Amino acid sequence: MSRAENRLETTQAIQETARRHLAEVGPAALSLRAIARDVGMVSSAVYRYFPSRDHLLTALIVEAYDELGAAVEAADTGVRRRGDLAKRFAAVCHAVHDWARAHPHEYALIYGSPVPGYAAPDTTIASAARVPGTLLRIAEESERAERALGAPTRAVGARERTALGGIRPALDVEMGDDRLVRWMMAWTSLFGHISLELFGHMYRGVLDYDTHFAHVVTQLADDLGLSG
Repeated sequence: MSRAENRLETTQAIQETARRHLAEVGPAALSLRAIARDVGMVSSAVYRYFPSRDHLLTALIVEAYDELGAAVEAADTGVRRRGDLAKRFAAVCHAVHDWARAHPHEYALIYGSPVPGYAAPDTTIASAARVPGTLLRIAEESERAERALGAPTRAVGARERTALGGIRPALDVEMGDDRLVRWMMAWTSLFGHISLELFGHMYRGVLDYDTHFAHVVTQLADDLGLSG
């Protein structure tokens, strides 16, 4: 085994062990020394791979975003009828839902409470953008197809347009204000619903999570004009 292959194998072992610790103690209590002990390394050696806990957290965050992004992109491309925007939207939503339930601790790491003292570097941005990027592509196609939105909402004012100004540079098409706001609402509704379910805030209130989630997704698709 080459030195590069050995380093990659050791790095993967550290991250796999760190994910187990993440489930046991949470991100704030991750200890490089404890992880090194479980991997079978002397504590000083692990710092050659991850100079600090924050470097390890960043690696775990990027890994989680990329795993979720890959699942979402695969779900979208798996819909053969590309013009069926409602089906593509549903596939993406259910992929997020399924991944979150299969990886609750990783989901909590990237969408839960911030880790005290940790600030995610810009190197996480590309991975974090994969899910909203997939949703954005469907939104752009709905704009090109001139899909009519659901029942009208309050008019979008100048302050709201300014508030969402950071999104427009990422758009390939000139998207109307109403559509952009609706898609932002759908994005936050999707993750808000999953977070409430995953963190136990709907316990005993919703008795069938799958049925309720499917209804939420269908309602969002109707509101976005995807079902027509």
